[in-house]
Amino acid sequence: MTSILTTRDLTKRYGSGSTSFDALRGITLDIDEGDSVAIVGKSGSGKSTLMHVMALLDPPTSGELIVAGENARTLSGARLNALRNRTFGFVFQQFFLTPTASVLENVMLPLTIAGVRPAERRRRAMEALERLELADKAKNRATDLSGGQKQRVVIARALVNNPRIIFADEPTGNLDSATGALVEDMLFDLNASNGITLVVVTHDDDLAARASRQVYLRDGLVVAADEAHSLTGAGARA
Repeated sequence: MTSILTTRDLTKRYGSGSTSFDALRGITLDIDEGDSVAIVGKSGSGKSTLMHVMALLDPPTSGELIVAGENARTLSGARLNALRNRTFGFVFQQFFLTPTASVLENVMLPLTIAGVRPAERRRRAMEALERLELADKAKNRATDLSGGQKQRVVIARALVNNPRIIFADEPTGNLDSATGALVEDMLFDLNASNGITLVVVTHDDDLAARASRQVYLRDGLVVAADEAHSLTGAGARA
């Protein structure tokens, strides 16, 4: 398979001098196109930092990052933003919806950023909402939706730019178990049916087990599954 995301000896340091902290201490990882990968670890393990760096939301301190064949460290400004916008979709635990804007306006946001024409923005956003069975909520304010509906809006927003990779950071953390299971099903169905690469960041063993591969982090390093067993209770491979 073709690698869509590659890191080589990736590090991330915050602060300087005696107050510095190494959140990532040399991560080497290959993620193939169409793969589903769970990045697993306790709070402070570096898993969310790794996602933010791989998703071009935060620059690494050192190391190499290749995204869809492009060396991200050679890009900056508009070129970096364009690569992120056309390659990634994001599903976060906190939703990050504009509460007083309509559902349609929230879903159109990535297209607005990308400079897509208004008519095309609306068409593609409505298409995504129909896919998530939310077309009837297009005119509703995001604040009026249930938690499960909000997360489905977030998935629609993640899909609207036809991303090659979806990053999901604790995507069911704010949902009850039944609703969370439905959201999980949607994400893994998109991976299986549409070939969208799925990278899930979680400390939930059951969610991680649904991915085809698990990568365990501890103290900013990738560790083997047996090393992580005492931390996560999971026995999947790293």
